[in-house]
Amino acid sequence: MSALTLYDKVWQQHVVKDYDDGTSLLYIDRHLVQEVSSPQAFAGLVAEGRNLVRPAAHIAVADHAVPTRLRHLPLPDGLASRQVSRLEANCERFGVHYIGMNDNRHGIVHVIGPELGFTLPGMTLVCGDSHTSTHGAFGAIAFGIGASECECVFATQTLRQKKQKTMRVTLNGALQPGVAVKDIILALIAKIGTNGGVGHAIEYAGPAIATLSMEARMTLCNMSIEAGSRVGMVAPDQTTLNYVRGRKLAPTPDMQAAAEAHWLSLRSDADARFDREVELDVSALVPHVSWGTNPGETAPVSDRIPDPALEADPVRRAKMERSLKYMALEPGMKLDEIAIDRVFIGSCTNGRIEDLRLAAKVVEGRHVASTVAGIVVPGSATVRIQAEAEGLDRIFKDAGFEWRDSGCSMCVAMNDDRLAPGERCASTSNRNFEGRQGQGGRTHLMSPVMAAAAAISGHLVDVRTLGKSA
Repeated sequence: MSALTLYDKVWQQHVVKDYDDGTSLLYIDRHLVQEVSSPQAFAGLVAEGRNLVRPAAHIAVADHAVPTRLRHLPLPDGLASRQVSRLEANCERFGVHYIGMNDNRHGIVHVIGPELGFTLPGMTLVCGDSHTSTHGAFGAIAFGIGASECECVFATQTLRQKKQKTMRVTLNGALQPGVAVKDIILALIAKIGTNGGVGHAIEYAGPAIATLSMEARMTLCNMSIEAGSRVGMVAPDQTTLNYVRGRKLAPTPDMQAAAEAHWLSLRSDADARFDREVELDVSALVPHVSWGTNPGETAPVSDRIPDPALEADPVRRAKMERSLKYMALEPGMKLDEIAIDRVFIGSCTNGRIEDLRLAAKVVEGRHVASTVAGIVVPGSATVRIQAEAEGLDRIFKDAGFEWRDSGCSMCVAMNDDRLAPGERCASTSNRNFEGRQGQGGRTHLMSPVMAAAAAISGHLVDVRTLGKSA
């Protein structure tokens, strides 16, 4: 047999049938369901008179549209209320396990999946959300799907897919103090472009991976989609096993040894060939921030806004000009002098307990600038409860941040947390598209410690200059 990559191995273990057109029918192990993408899928089941093949393979939660404050009050009439009530009704009708807003397991789908042990190594996992690539941190093939595909998974527990090419991103060296995994992925996207991973499943490998926690690996895989790849993966190792053990839906003790032995076999063979190879020395990285309107328009915080006039490619030059106009920035401006109005710490990218601990370390004993309004939104109720037990909520509140309940919040303008036109935000989320955080809002992507430092300073700043970076 020829040598196989991690992606090859997991793919082969889930193929039900190969077709002459080069596609395959894949068995789908798990499906995360939320309020935005599921209504049409459930409606299709009703229209066809179908039921779910495996109701236990699905977990549902409302995360995009839900409020992150005043959670004890009924949702006011409106789109969010209709979306949540429709999801509740559909789950009851079809026997899907639903996690309500006031449940201590509530949270963003890509945070609670791993927390519950619903996400496991070697699985295929889908969700009607593009950041499903997050779950590839466990060595799973995980990707976002559309409403019609959601219906197909409900009805058949399979999907017809075309196998991706493979790309290995080798991360060498070790991160320096004040530099985070968010800086790795932002630097990578800036290097290969937002289309650099199109058609490829990315495997992150190399010495730096072994030093990363599972939470950091999830951040890395989460933003694979921003490089154009639907799938980002990390091979399971002891760090993976330690994270999964004891989770509610993880294998029981009598199955654990066999499961873990299989999971550890899921790694690329030493002589496996990838269609593309990319290397990045993370020890040379400095904190990055985005300046434009896609994650590829990113630079070290110590740099200046680039000049479109120096760009030879006319298409890219036009895009840079449009980005700068939307962001109200001028070529040559220093990134670390750009004033901000809002700070958002949260999202499925950076709303986990490790993210909050690092940000709290920066703000402890300091206060948010008088010109800035900041919110901290735990990615799940589990994260919130743990953070409160550790006193992190008090550190943030004493520093002048608002402390919220779990949800997608200001990552996407589908709830009450959004930017006003012209407001500029230092954000730990994953996208800085035009209007992503609110119509006319301007987003600068960065790590949790960088967002915390910006809140204290009132402008973009290198966290390392504050003297308390993580």
